[in-house]
Amino acid sequence: MSRIGQDSGPVAFPFPTTPGGPPGVEVTDLPGLLTRIGRLGATADAPVRLEFHLVMSVRSGLLRCVVDTTACQVAPGSWLWIRPGQFVRFPDGCRGGADVPDTAVVLFQASFLDAATVTGAQLDRRAWRLPMSPAPQAAQPLDRTLELLEGEYHRLRDLPLEVHVAVVRHALSILVLRLANLPGGQRKHAGDEAFRLFRDAVEQDFARHHQVEAYAARLGYSVRSLTRATNAAVGRGAKAFIDDRLVLEAKRLLLHTQLPASAIADRLGFSSTTVFTRFFRHRTSETPLGFRRRARTETQRPPAQ
Repeated sequence: MSRIGQDSGPVAFPFPTTPGGPPGVEVTDLPGLLTRIGRLGATADAPVRLEFHLVMSVRSGLLRCVVDTTACQVAPGSWLWIRPGQFVRFPDGCRGGADVPDTAVVLFQASFLDAATVTGAQLDRRAWRLPMSPAPQAAQPLDRTLELLEGEYHRLRDLPLEVHVAVVRHALSILVLRLANLPGGQRKHAGDEAFRLFRDAVEQDFARHHQVEAYAARLGYSVRSLTRATNAAVGRGAKAFIDDRLVLEAKRLLLHTQLPASAIADRLGFSSTTVFTRFFRHRTSETPLGFRRRARTETQRPPAQ
C-alpha cells in the first residue's frame, strides 16, 4: 500500500466514486472522509494531496487540520475550502467518539458544475482564506443551502436520475457561488487573458520551466506583456509568480513527505541540490531542511486561540 512519508512521495487522493450517485459530487461527514483516506493506504491522520475540491462546514466541536503549511483550527460556524493540489492532514483523525466534530463534508470536481458557475466561483484560483467565518447575514443562507444540498443528495430515488443530478448540481452551484463571494477579504484579480494563460501554463510546467522567457515564447507574448499582466492581476511580477509556485511546491514536499532535498530539487527541475538550496534560502531566508524542522514542529502545536 502507498503511504505518506515514503521516498515515492505524497499519496494522491483521487475523487472517490459512489456507485449510483451523481458523478462528480459526494456529500458525507468527517468520519466518512477519514474512511476514504484510509482506503488509500494512508493512516487517518496522514497528509494526502487532493485531486478535487473539498468543502467542510463545522456545526459543533473543533476541527483541527493542516492545509499545506497552515495549521487551522475551525470553530463551529466556520468553513474550510481546500482546492485541488493542496495537502490536507487531520492530526486528530484517529480519535473517535465525542472528540469528532460534527462536520458536513462536500467533495466535488469542477467538471460537475456548469461553466458559468466555474467562472463565477473562480474555481481555478488558490485558496484565499483558511478558514472562512461568515458574518451572520451571510451564514444563514449558506447553512440553508448546505441543508438543501444534503437533503437532495440523499434523496436519490425521489426523482429520475438525470433530474436528481441536475437538482444536486444547482444546489452545489448556489453553495460554491455564495462561499466564493463572501464579503470581506476576497481577492479580486484582473481578468486579463494573458495572465490566465500564463497562470495555467505555470501550473502545468513550473517544474520544467523556471524562466518567463519560456512561457512568453510558448504563449506568443513578450516578457514585458506577461510581467505587466501578472502585476495587474496579483501584484507580483511574472518571474516572482513562477518562483512563488516553486516555493509553495517545495514547502509542500518538505513538510508532508520524507523526500530528501536532492529528490525535491530533481522533482522541481533544479540542476543540483546546491542550486535548489540557494534558491529556497534566497526566497524564504531559511534552508529547505531548516524549514522542514521548523514547520513540522509548528504544525504539531495546537493553533493559537
